[in-house]
Parts: sequence; C-alpha cells; structure tokens
Amino acid sequence: MKITLERAALLKSLSHVQSVVERKNTIPILANVMIRANGDEVSFVATDMEIEVNETAAAVVAKSGAITAPAHTLYEIVRKLPEGAQVEMSAVSAGQIVLSSGRSQFKLGCLPVEDFPKMPDGDHKHKFTLSSEDLRGLIDRTRFAISAEETRYYLNGIYLHATKADKVDVLRAVATDGHRLARVEMPAPQGAKGLAGIIIPRKTVGEVRKMLDEATGLIEIALSESKVRFSFDNIVITSKLIDGTFPDYERVIPQGNDRLLDANARLFAAAVDRVATISSEKSRGVKLALSEGLLMVSASAPEAGSASEELEVSYDGASMEIGFNARYLLDILMQIEGEGVRFHLADSAAPAIVQDVADASALYVLMPMRV
Repeated sequence: MKITLERAALLKSLSHVQSVVERKNTIPILANVMIRANGDEVSFVATDMEIEVNETAAAVVAKSGAITAPAHTLYEIVRKLPEGAQVEMSAVSAGQIVLSSGRSQFKLGCLPVEDFPKMPDGDHKHKFTLSSEDLRGLIDRTRFAISAEETRYYLNGIYLHATKADKVDVLRAVATDGHRLARVEMPAPQGAKGLAGIIIPRKTVGEVRKMLDEATGLIEIALSESKVRFSFDNIVITSKLIDGTFPDYERVIPQGNDRLLDANARLFAAAVDRVATISSEKSRGVKLALSEGLLMVSASAPEAGSASEELEVSYDGASMEIGFNARYLLDILMQIEGEGVRFHLADSAAPAIVQDVADASALYVLMPMRV
C-alpha cells in the first residue's frame, strides 16, 4: 500500500475514527486503525467491538492494499505536522508502515489486517432519514438524563421508538436516570413507523453527536435486531444496541399536576446558578418557595451560609415549597430554547413536569428532594 493525501483530510478522518479506540486495550489489534486503499480513496476503520466507525477520504493511491497502524499514535503524529503538508503513507512490510511529510519520517509497527475484527451489519428491518438538525435536537435534549449507573445498564442510553401522540405518528427519544426524565418527539419519518423500541448506548450517542456538527446532508438510520447504523457524508457508524428492556416511562409522568408556574427560563436558570453556589456539593439542593406572582429561590449549607433570590413569575396557586437538585434543575432549564419555561406542580413531594412554553415537543420530569 502506498498513498498520499493532504494533512487536513487525513487529520479529520483520523480524529473521527480514533475517538472510539479505548486508551487501554487488552486486545492489541483494537488499539489500531485499519487503513485500506483502493481506486482513488482510502478508508479508515476503528472499533472497540461495540461500535465501529468507517470513514473514507480522497487520496492519491499509488499502490492499493491494507494495513493497520496504532490509532492514537498516528493521530498525534498527523496533528503535529504543519498545516497544508502532504502526507505519504506506505507499507514497507506486513509489520511496518512509513509515514513521510517534508523532512519528517516516522516508522510505526503494525499488526496483521486479518486480525482486525469486522462488525457484521445484520438484517435492517427499519431504514429512515433525519436531517442533522433533527437528530441533533433529539440527542441534545435527552442525553443529559442518561444514567451513568452501570448496574441499571438498560438506562445507559437513549430509548428511541415510534408511537402516537394525539393520533399523530411520532418518533420519540427518551432518557432517564431515575432522578429526571427527558422525552422529546418529532413527526415520524417514513420508515420509522412500527419501530418497537431500541436503546442506543451512551458512547454511540456521544460519537454520533460529535460528528453531526460537520454533517452536511441527511442522516440515514438503519436498524436491525441488535445493531444501529448511522450513515452520512462519507462516514458510517455501526453500533450494537443495549440488550435490555427500557422501563415504562409513561408511568412516571404525573397526570394531576394542576399548579402552573411560568417564568423566564434564562433569569430562572441564572438565579438557580447563583444561589446554588452556597449549597453543599453533595446534594446541591435549592428550595423554591412559591406565592402569588413571586418565586423565592434559596439554598443553605451549615458550613457556608445561605443565599436567596426573588423572581417575578406567573403563579396564582396556593403557596408551596419544593426542593430540587440544582444541577438537575439547571440541566433541564438549559434545554429551554424559548424565553418561557412552564412548571406543572402538585405538591412538595410530587415530581414536577417542565416544558418549553413555545415548544410542546419536549417534556421533562424532575423528582423533588428534601432541602
């Protein structure tokens, strides 16, 4: 194999694929990226056995072939080369690759291509396309609620399924960690109807999201029994799904919350952030005291003192107090894109529903805490 390509194109591809490679590997080949050159393009593939990223780039291919090279080392070398440099890579033997650029030359040890694992696709029962903006919206407004608790592995991702909302077919994304829940929906694209439900792992969500900012066209999503494939531009990301049953999230969405609090989302978030500075790091609790037209946000910590801030709001229910984890509350308030945020409340012990006044497609549930 012998190829030449521009540093920027090589760096872009390597930055995408090397990010799935774990820093510590018990299987040596998983630390490598497979480089395969053919025709006038070269493909870069990396995997951790759970997720595979395959990206192609245009190149001058003097000699076709394939080789593997240490992913992180190769990325760091290319990253440190000067902008605009031409990079030549050639396999001098089955066990060594030479990278040359200007007066720089690097020789890297390789592992056999035959050892590199291939992730089979499976039979895709559903295929549909989303714009990069729509997929970004589904991910950004739910992933903050993904659980990090490994024992509840079925909560370690985003649950995606097709359902009906007000007799309209929708594609719905849900994430929860037991303390808060995020549910976002959009009109179901053609091909998504009948999607029973899949759980996309947290790492896959992160890798896809990183690349969406550079995506220019539509994103094709293909689903089989155990895998999901995202295809866009010259990138294909294939991932295993979480093999588990997502809980019946509808049961935790309260139905009888009839006390409505409307506030300016940005002012509310800023007040919570300021007041929470004083609260103890362990719980980060803030108290909301509501009376007609007024909200008092407060926090106290025995070792630090106390803080409070008043906000003018729209509220005409009975006076009440309720406490929330400040970080969880801020995570939700940061998702509100419009000016207004609406809280549906019942009492100090009941979960609150939070919504963007200008956008009914997203719903958040936040569990209260004692403060």
